[in-house]
Amino acid sequence: MNRLSLKIVTLVLVALFLGAGSADAKTRKKQKKAYDLNANPLAGVQSKQPDKELYDKAMIAMKKGRYDVARLDLQTLLNTYPESEYRMRAKLSVGDTWFKEGGSAALTQAEAEYEDFITFFPNAPEAAEAKMKVADIYYEQMEKPDRDYTNAQQAEREYREMINMFPDSSLIPRAKQRLRDVQEVLAEREYGIGSYYESREDYIAAIARLETVADSYPLYSKSDLVLIGIGDAYAGEAHAIQMAPGLNGAIKERMRSAYEDKAAAAYAKVITRYPMAPHVEDARDRLVAMNRPIPEPTAAAIAESDAEERSRQPLHFTDSIVGLIKRGPTVVEAVHVGEPTLDDPTRTLAPDITNQNKAVFEEAVNQGRPPAPPSAVTPTGPNEPPRSDQPSEAPLQMQAPGEGTGVGVEVVNPPANSAAADPNAIVKPVGTTSTVLPAAEKPTEAPLQVNDIKPGENPAQPTTETASNGKPKKPKADLSDESSSKKKKKKGLAKLNPF
Repeated sequence: MNRLSLKIVTLVLVALFLGAGSADAKTRKKQKKAYDLNANPLAGVQSKQPDKELYDKAMIAMKKGRYDVARLDLQTLLNTYPESEYRMRAKLSVGDTWFKEGGSAALTQAEAEYEDFITFFPNAPEAAEAKMKVADIYYEQMEKPDRDYTNAQQAEREYREMINMFPDSSLIPRAKQRLRDVQEVLAEREYGIGSYYESREDYIAAIARLETVADSYPLYSKSDLVLIGIGDAYAGEAHAIQMAPGLNGAIKERMRSAYEDKAAAAYAKVITRYPMAPHVEDARDRLVAMNRPIPEPTAAAIAESDAEERSRQPLHFTDSIVGLIKRGPTVVEAVHVGEPTLDDPTRTLAPDITNQNKAVFEEAVNQGRPPAPPSAVTPTGPNEPPRSDQPSEAPLQMQAPGEGTGVGVEVVNPPANSAAADPNAIVKPVGTTSTVLPAAEKPTEAPLQVNDIKPGENPAQPTTETASNGKPKKPKADLSDESSSKKKKKKGLAKLNPF
């Protein structure tokens, strides 16, 4: 009797399970139908127009997998009926034929067709659908978190652009959920790398990776483990400082306290931000072990965290098996509520963490030291530029016109000892510092002329004769040196004598 009742109870449980599974499948089917982008909104229109018949023929060929025939019919419609009401759907369906055909070359062609459609019809409602399908191309090609993540990054970028470009589209809820799935994959990759570094006790690289996940993907399903990992890495640095040889004990204590403060802050954030997460008790235990106060989460934080945890689908054994077989990642644990990150992720680099550690060390070394006395001001030398920390003497004064020279102003020289008193003076006396003017010098004599008589010499007797009237006579000219052309010309037979 007991066995019979046990069998009955087992059969009832199986029936209930199958009924719940079928109900869940129906719900998913309805949701999928609501988001079906390939549904033809003009299929129910009864018309015998040739463009409508071409479009319906292409849709039938596409359902049968004859994508080349469908493309041919759609191109015929576009070329023959450029003013048809089906032209936008036909243009979009050309990209659908390439998308359904699959393969890297076909998907590349599909992306080009969708981008072309957005260029020609940017304000049409179908433009959001085209942008959504461009993102879906990369979504379908995503690899697992431990593989190449190029397609996941491109899918994240395309979904963000779609949400920002078409905020009023009816496809926004689906785009946001796809974006949450993509960010789940990217966060899983970063978390895996950070956990590996932490297992190798490379705390700087581990903190950089884990802080990137915590800042960029707050909806990640393992965000509580991410923050706990950050706290454990800081605690590991505190232990490493405590065991470091050759370091002053007071400096060790200050640095250990600084790292433990950062670890406690990470543990506390798990309690205040994710109070309903599975590993929140681990964060509480760590705070108790560190003798730190345990914060209390707010009611809003509890409600938000509870909604996120309820929206996640549990990872079943069948999902794990299917994940091993299929190519893409398993995203059943991705959250279904909350706003995904629409900005570029803010990455934390290892050099940033290194600079923070240097700042902690310098603060620990300088803490407790008396402040350094201010350095004495040393005057600059006579040939150096003036310093800004020493005032210089006032500039030289000028006199009004009429009081000094006739030029209009007179520069008054500073005292003789001013340069010695202040080597930083802006204007210094040029030359000697003596105020006594030098005696007037005798002008230099002009050079002697050629015909002048030198002093002390007697003048020579005149060589020219004077006339009776007292005027000198002109000397007779010596014609012996003159040319023969000026002599008296020969006449007669004398011309034949050459002598």
